[in-house]
Amino acid sequence: MQTRRFLLLASLSGLFAVALGAFGAHILKKILTPDEIQIFETGVRYQFYHTFALLIVAITSRYLSHRWTNIAGWLFVVGMAFFSGSLYLLAVAEAFGLKESTIILGPMTPIGGVLLMGGWLALFRAAFDYKKSGHKHSSSSGS
Repeated sequence: MQTRRFLLLASLSGLFAVALGAFGAHILKKILTPDEIQIFETGVRYQFYHTFALLIVAITSRYLSHRWTNIAGWLFVVGMAFFSGSLYLLAVAEAFGLKESTIILGPMTPIGGVLLMGGWLALFRAAFDYKKSGHKHSSSSGS
């Protein structure tokens, strides 16, 4: 089961999102343009969003299809790497002499976005295979 792996990856992703956010706010603001900072901050924001999505995958995998939660989790992980990772590199490319890499990085951002959307779609699909084990419903609760 991937639950532990997704919890570990989500924890590291959250750690790196905080560190990168602080790095952007305190160090990069001195050397990047406002547009580049905005690109960097978009990467941080989407990494945070999908860190929480990865936590949701890990927690709900007990109740939802393991197949689809695993697919969702890996789509979130790879999607974050492509989407946020490419935005981080695009933002700092000129300042760090990596301008040539933008030819490769540019297409990675939308690919990452599609992978992130695929993760949400896989999580949606997982919800159709809800397992009642470990979760008790009361007939009087109205659920």
